[in-house]
Amino acid sequence: MNKMNPKVDEFLAKSKFWQAELATMRKIILDTELSEELKWRQPCYTHENKNIIILGGFKEYCAIMFFQGALLKDPRGLLIQQTENVQAARQIRFTSVKEILEMDTIIKAYIQEAIEVEKAGLKVKYKKTADFTIPEEFQQKLNEHPALRTAFEALTPGRQRAYLHYFSQAKQSKTRESRVEKYIPQILDGLGLND
Repeated sequence: MNKMNPKVDEFLAKSKFWQAELATMRKIILDTELSEELKWRQPCYTHENKNIIILGGFKEYCAIMFFQGALLKDPRGLLIQQTENVQAARQIRFTSVKEILEMDTIIKAYIQEAIEVEKAGLKVKYKKTADFTIPEEFQQKLNEHPALRTAFEALTPGRQRAYLHYFSQAKQSKTRESRVEKYIPQILDGLGLND
């Protein structure tokens, strides 16, 4: 078994939800060749300093998330894409210690495949910003204001995608217009949606 990281011990001791489930997943993971760390305030497991999986507790389930999960074969159909905008990561969800223990060997097989994917240097091909639809309301503003277009194009691809996603989420045109208007000053300042 790999060495337990004291920061993860602290995390588990403070966990209010899914404590037993997360501890059970941890024990299974530590029986592999992965190293344990705490990243993004979550137990994270790496191979040669490359992120392989991270554990998380949510309202209705806890999960083991594979950073490059989209590249795994998933013969059992267990991997879940958290939202349609998540391109690489996939997760397996659990709601009980019993469920986790019953899947011990399956979890280890998925982990081993994830390690092999990393060793092989495989990477998910991410969509480019140009592959995302620009909402009509935002496109109109970009056409009307060259400075806005220049500022938007100067943003990092991740910031551009965050804006496009946020603007597109609104179902009504009026809401999309309102969102676009609200964030024009922030875009002009070179800031991302959450900066």
